[in-house]
Amino acid sequence: MKRGKKNRRTVGTGSTAAIDAGVLETIPYEYTGRDILIDIDTDEFTAVCPYSGLPDFGTLRIHYFPRRLLLELRSVKYYLVSYRHVGIYQEHAVNRILNDLVACTEPKWMQVIADYNIRGGVHSVASIEWGKKPRS
Repeated sequence: MKRGKKNRRTVGTGSTAAIDAGVLETIPYEYTGRDILIDIDTDEFTAVCPYSGLPDFGTLRIHYFPRRLLLELRSVKYYLVSYRHVGIYQEHAVNRILNDLVACTEPKWMQVIADYNIRGGVHSVASIEWGKKPRS
């Protein structure tokens, strides 16, 4: 059954001004001739659903092959905490995180996966990647 326009609800995307990519820092990768896979995971990622205003909790995974720079982990924690009160859709969150991290580190390849907790019986995973993954 196809829905008509009268049944569609348009909602805002919320303010992303609170997201602070400026806190991200890098350190030099001293072994630039070697491909190393870096995995960063946290099960404490939180943002707010702009549709319902309810918090979205999930596990965030960042995987990347650095080129010349590594993410400094403390700064990643501060960056992710800046999402805590931001109204952003799950699909937009992974895109924004990927864009910010790629701009900061210029990796060979990066992937961001957000595995959100079940809410209302629905489970979702949003993932995106950038660049060309080196052969393992």
